[in-house]
Amino acid sequence: MSTDTPLAAPVVSRAVGATYVAFIGSGFAFASWASRIPQVRDRLDLSTAALGLVLLAIAAGSVLALPASGPVIARIGSRRMVAVMAVLLGSALVVASGGVLVGALPLLVLGLFLLGLANGAWDVAMNVHGAVVERLVGRTIMTRFHAGFSVGTVAGALLGTLLVHLDVPVPWHLAVVGVVVAVAVPLGSRAFVPDDSAADLDPMDDGPVGGGLTRDDPAGDEPADGSPVGAAASLAAGPEPTASPAAAPAVAPRGAFASWTEPRTLLIGVFVLAFAFAEGTANDWIAVAVIDGYGADAALGTLTFAVFLTAMTVGRWYGPDLLDRFGRVATIRVMASVSLVGLLLFIFSPSLPLALVGALLWGGGIALGFPLGMSAAADDPALAPGRVSVVASIGYVAFLAGPPLIGLLGEAAGVLRAVSVVAVLLALALLVSGSVRPLERAQTRRATTA
Repeated sequence: MSTDTPLAAPVVSRAVGATYVAFIGSGFAFASWASRIPQVRDRLDLSTAALGLVLLAIAAGSVLALPASGPVIARIGSRRMVAVMAVLLGSALVVASGGVLVGALPLLVLGLFLLGLANGAWDVAMNVHGAVVERLVGRTIMTRFHAGFSVGTVAGALLGTLLVHLDVPVPWHLAVVGVVVAVAVPLGSRAFVPDDSAADLDPMDDGPVGGGLTRDDPAGDEPADGSPVGAAASLAAGPEPTASPAAAPAVAPRGAFASWTEPRTLLIGVFVLAFAFAEGTANDWIAVAVIDGYGADAALGTLTFAVFLTAMTVGRWYGPDLLDRFGRVATIRVMASVSLVGLLLFIFSPSLPLALVGALLWGGGIALGFPLGMSAAADDPALAPGRVSVVASIGYVAFLAGPPLIGLLGEAAGVLRAVSVVAVLLALALLVSGSVRPLERAQTRRATTA
């Protein structure tokens, strides 16, 4: 049941801050692990293909967690889910650090599996709460929450670079980060608001808007029409309810996996998959690619990872201005094209400095893809948990297939050349990018009562 009394501004402000804590903490934890992947490879004497299979443990945990996370969040709320998963993720880093310390590959794999499990559920929960807060604030801020995630990743990568330079052992690094995350994030998430706080706010009314929409939605983000994507979105609609929210019929009961039958939601999932693959490939392999492909030292490889993450952070922070001015579809098509250019420059550059420029464009260009997909999935707040769960689940297939695919290709052709597969998926994202157009008011209400 939605709240009947509007939340006070200080409560909403604290909820915004708490959401940033959740996103920053998630990014910091993950980048702390990712920044030490080359050292873990060397410590356990893993081949490129074997490293890809080890990294698969993270994706396996996430993919198992994601499909059920929507129904669980609907039952216990995003605040409790974030707090519990932060503790689990912190514990997973401690377990993984123990595996590295004693050279026990099974223990490392167990820690990474738990890390993926916690990260997947945490991801859905913080995005659900981010969509709620975005609607309460009345302006586009989801990409800035994801910029907070990127700030966390940059901090984690820069700390990793420093600790690599200082020869700090990987186990100590990961264990300390695990403890910090397990304590700080649950405390920060206490200021979350209930997930139904914005249930009565219509994104297309002349009041507050969210989910990536602005009151004056630019041309180019018109509602779905007779195009294939528009038809797919329309198939998700049901009977038209009365115009007044108060007079609207009660939301019909839906199965836990009903969102898996909605064509628009599935297309958004494919869109997010492509950007997740592009981002995940960089997270797992960009430092290794620079070290092996350009002969750079370990600290410079990790620094390249930080450059990529910094570009993503800048893109996500200033992205809302671009979205508000040019609309979702036009903005993402241009940025995906920029990322393609950067990716090719990173792979085929004759020198490391130019490859760094490529990493910069690669990161900046994909910055909005994942958060924009999440906002599109959450356009209808009543159905947001299930739809965000579906989109995140499809997106995380990239993390499931990515590590072993790049590992196997890297074993044959080198990691630097193997990442060229990202270009194919970015081209696919361009083809389905129309699916992220905002829902029309009628579509939102019909889907809610379907």
